[in-house]
Parts: sequence; structure tokens; C-alpha cells
Amino acid sequence: MKRLDSIPTNKIERVSKLVSTGVKIGGNYLKYYGQKIVNPETSKDTLHENNAADIYDSLKELKGSALKVAQMLSMEKNLLPQSYVEKFSLSQFSVPPLSGPLVTKTFRKYFGKEPYELYDNFNPESINAASIGQVHKATKNGKELAVKIQYPGVRESIGTDIAMVKPIAVRMFNLQGTSDEYFDEVEGKLIEETDYSLELSQSETVRRECAKLENIRFPKYYPDLSCEKIVTMDWMKGRHLSGWCIADHNLEERNKVGQALYDFYMYQIYGLHKFHADPHPGNFLVDDNANLIAIDFGCMKALPADFYVPYYNMIKPETMENHVRFKELLYQLQVLRNDDSPEEEAYFFNLFHDLLGVFVEPYRYEHFDFGNPAFSNAIAALSEKFANDKVLRKMNGNRGSKHFIYVNRTFFGLYSLLFDIGAQIDIYAFRKYIA
Repeated sequence: MKRLDSIPTNKIERVSKLVSTGVKIGGNYLKYYGQKIVNPETSKDTLHENNAADIYDSLKELKGSALKVAQMLSMEKNLLPQSYVEKFSLSQFSVPPLSGPLVTKTFRKYFGKEPYELYDNFNPESINAASIGQVHKATKNGKELAVKIQYPGVRESIGTDIAMVKPIAVRMFNLQGTSDEYFDEVEGKLIEETDYSLELSQSETVRRECAKLENIRFPKYYPDLSCEKIVTMDWMKGRHLSGWCIADHNLEERNKVGQALYDFYMYQIYGLHKFHADPHPGNFLVDDNANLIAIDFGCMKALPADFYVPYYNMIKPETMENHVRFKELLYQLQVLRNDDSPEEEAYFFNLFHDLLGVFVEPYRYEHFDFGNPAFSNAIAALSEKFANDKVLRKMNGNRGSKHFIYVNRTFFGLYSLLFDIGAQIDIYAFRKYIA
């Protein structure tokens, strides 16, 4: 695989890269329409494949928050053509790594030493490379270690990337009025993810607070071999969750892994009121005994009481049946606003009631089969309905508390992973850990 000696970090370089990608996509469309004239039956499959490849090739060289967006979109299987999902999924743990000299330069800058002086052995070839950093294998005092190194310039480019995305998102989602808090929330979380000292602290906290959970393991972190751009942890042996899901496993194993994942999130959300907010398969491994391994805690989300309490009450099945109470909570969570017209109030009430109706469905049962295609199809149908809703495009999309961004992303990411695992879940088993 190609090695990178540098990453575009300033605004001109990054915009130029995206512009050149736009030119390629324009060429793909011209080619498609030319073929369409000759053969009216020509499908868009090849167009999607070419566009997905060109966009991904651009993002993987930009890395950072630009590639992080692709990583997030790879989880949105119901919103994107399959070509995009397959290509963007590579951003989870398979992108061009930094060259050896650039890795060594990073160690010299932050430790004043080369990696070979800090570890007994250090593999200069990265094992995994993702959106923000890459992982190398090392040993010290007989221990196998994973060493994650952040790409240079990632933090400095976040503001530029958000500035490029913001006008597109404002227009796409019709974000009238004060939408800055949404972008500030995303930018703040991305900046936190580039602080490996914070990740180390968060990881150790989660490891300690979740030690009571069954069938899930966490690596130990090493502060003396870590800093704001490099973090060292135990090397955990296992298979990435995405690879494990497509392999042959019996229902007992799938239920064990799925239950561990579900309990892990429910315990954090309802017991700790903070949670791991980056649920993609690159952040989880499965060992030979079907134990889940969580390996990355750079993105954590805390839930303040003024959001958690109304949100917790809103997603109860009994609240869904009580339309008066449901509407009250929508106002508390800023989904409905005092300046809404009667038409706007009715529209967004029905929209969120439909959305949460699907989301809350598992809570109506003691046991729920997340592998049932009917549930996944219901989510897909809802996504398609909203994507094609012409009325929604005209409405002010500046709706809801900023905390919804990572809460919704986490829940639907979790549901997607549980579907891939094919697990049947004991929905309320997590309560024993809180009690």
C-alpha cells in the first residue's frame, strides 16, 4: 500500500483537493449520460462505484475530520448506495499509512527519542490505519503493545473542514437561524478525539467503571509511553467486529457478543450518563472465546441532566402512547418551538413520533431479535421516506438539542452493529449492573 510522506493541512491545499475530486465526479456524470444516450437501460451502478472511489481516494489522502465523515457515513447503510458504504467502510481501519520517516519524526518531536529507544521492539509498518491515526505493534518487558500515532496536522485542519462542510449542510438541511451550536458540538468532539492524553484518561475511566460488565474486555493504557499525539496500550488479540460478523458463528456466540455490546452501551447511557459515541466496527474486536473487546475511547459524550431526563422519559413506550406528554417533552428538547405555526407543530410532532416509534420498538419486548430483516427494513423505509419528503426540505431543519447529534448517531450505529451480528437481545438485562 502507498505510504504518505505528508498530509494537506492548510485550507488552500484541502479545498484544491476537493475541487479536483469534484471535476472527476463531473466527468463520471458526463460519461454516464453519454452511455445513457446509447443505451437507455444503463444503470447508475457504475456511476456510483466510480464516484465512491474518487471521493474516497480524495478523503483518504486528506485524512482527519474529512475522512472521519466518510467513516460515519459508512454506518448509514440505509441512506447511501451500497458502493459508497463498501468504499467508505475502508476508512474504519484500512487507509494509506504514514511513511516510516514521518513516524520517527513524530516520536522525536514529542518524546525526544526514536521509537526503538522507548520499546524493546517496534514494527515500523503500521498494522491498521484509520481516519485520525494509525497503529503499530511493539513490545516492552515481555508485553505486546499497540502504539497509536496521530497523523500530523489533523487537529489544525478540523476548523477548515468544518468551514467547508457548514454552508453545504446549512443548505441541504435548511438550517435557518442559529445552527452554530450543532457545528460547535461536532467540531468540539473532533478536537477532543485528537487529544490522546484525554483519550488515555477516558479509556482508563471506562475500563474501571465498566469492569463489572460480563463478556467485554478493555486494554490497559500506559501513561509513561503516551502523550497528546501518541498513546500506548495493551495489544488485544481478536478479529475486527466487521470481519467476525461475516464469518460462520452459531447463534449462541452471536448472542453473547451482541448482548455484551448492548449491555455496554445501555449501562453507560442509563447508569453513567456518558458513553462511547463512536460505534463503528473498527473500534471493536472479538476474541476466540466470543468476548467483545473495546479499543478506542477518543469520542465520549456526556449527557447533562436537562437533556437526559426528558429524553429518557420520551423514549419509553408508554410515553409514545400519551400524545400530550410526548408533545411536552418535544418542547423541552427543543424539537418543537414556541414560534412554530400550527402546521409546523403538527408536522414535526408526527415526524418525530414516526422516527421514535421505530427506535423504541425493541423496548416493547423483554427479548428482541435485531437480526430480523423486518426491523432493519422498517428503519430503511423510514430513512427513504424522510429522504424523499419534499415538505421536510422546505421546513426549518434547525431542530432539537445539540445533544441529539451524538445520541442518535450512537443508537442507530448500535442497532446497525446488532443487525450485522444477528443477535437476539435480553433488552433489560443491563439493569442488574445499575442496581
